[in-house]
Amino acid sequence: MIGERITYRTADGVRIPGTWRHAFIRNGDCYFLTDLFIYADGLINCWDLVTLEEFQEKLRSGWVATSLPDGAEASAHDLAGWKFSEPRTWLTPDLLVAEIRDTIDQLNGRPDSTGRCLAAVDTFLADRTEENRAAARAAFLAIPVSLRRYALGDMDQKDWPLRVLVAGPGGRTYMPHDQRITQESYDNAVAYFEDRARWIAKRSMRVPADGPVTPHAPAVQLYQSCTDKPEAAPGKRGLRNDYPAPIVIGEVSYPSVAHAYWALSVTQPEVRAAIVTAETAYSARKLAAGAPRRAGWEHARTAVMTSLLRAKFDQHPELAEILLATDDATLIYDDMDSGFWGDNAGRGRNWTGRLLELVRSELHARRAGLSGL
Repeated sequence: MIGERITYRTADGVRIPGTWRHAFIRNGDCYFLTDLFIYADGLINCWDLVTLEEFQEKLRSGWVATSLPDGAEASAHDLAGWKFSEPRTWLTPDLLVAEIRDTIDQLNGRPDSTGRCLAAVDTFLADRTEENRAAARAAFLAIPVSLRRYALGDMDQKDWPLRVLVAGPGGRTYMPHDQRITQESYDNAVAYFEDRARWIAKRSMRVPADGPVTPHAPAVQLYQSCTDKPEAAPGKRGLRNDYPAPIVIGEVSYPSVAHAYWALSVTQPEVRAAIVTAETAYSARKLAAGAPRRAGWEHARTAVMTSLLRAKFDQHPELAEILLATDDATLIYDDMDSGFWGDNAGRGRNWTGRLLELVRSELHARRAGLSGL
């Protein structure tokens, strides 16, 4: 189960999604607690990037350890060191490989062993032949034993209805302590799956209160640009703060949002005046960089920028249309000089992009007659 353990690696410029899980690696006489990184293309990093077949060899050699000898030394690198005393482990090499195969299926959006089992169960319930029951039972037993209890996503019943259904009346489950399945238990299991099917069908037909779920529009990248003069058709360059779209704030006309932002950030009137008349947004930024900031500017700057963006798109309807045309896309704003305002290849906070999305929503609300609420 991947949960929120999401990572990736880059191969030939392609982002390969992955996840990780804990494991022990035996290097020399010491067992190191570390992470196995598992990727969608089937490669596994166990201190070395290997295929699944090569990983199985690592298991056979004991490099990846699923059994831990009493008294062996262990280490969590620079965190801690200890010796095992009466260690107990639950994994076997075969079980670990089976879980990793499931993980690779999940990373690729394919049915894993649980998905294949539930599909076989649906086939059996639609046509209850012993052949179909045997296929469902084989699919169920193909789920790693450590994951079977989670197959139904029901932490009250766990896998009990599955065990009963695939065993059939008079049959035995894979659990040695289970009694032979009675007709009553079997009928209850069938009723469970019938109720489950109705619940799933009802859930799939339910329309969320906020409207049907729609795919995300492709993200829009607002790349760094150097546009010094207004253009007849600026395209997405017109959404950038340094695009020369004059805005009036109070009684002052600023050549661009960037000019206004930097002018309002400084305390000295003479520097502010110089920023207003700077030839480019880059020059305005440079002037502001050497001047004292207003007190508390870092806490107020997002509110200021929001006001400036609202003014820009109110005063330039043609640019507002360009912003509205981005639909509901995530707006990714590049800013080489700021990890606060720019996304910068995922390392920044992308506040400009986020505020543009906010203003876009306000424009849509106004168009829908909802702006006065």
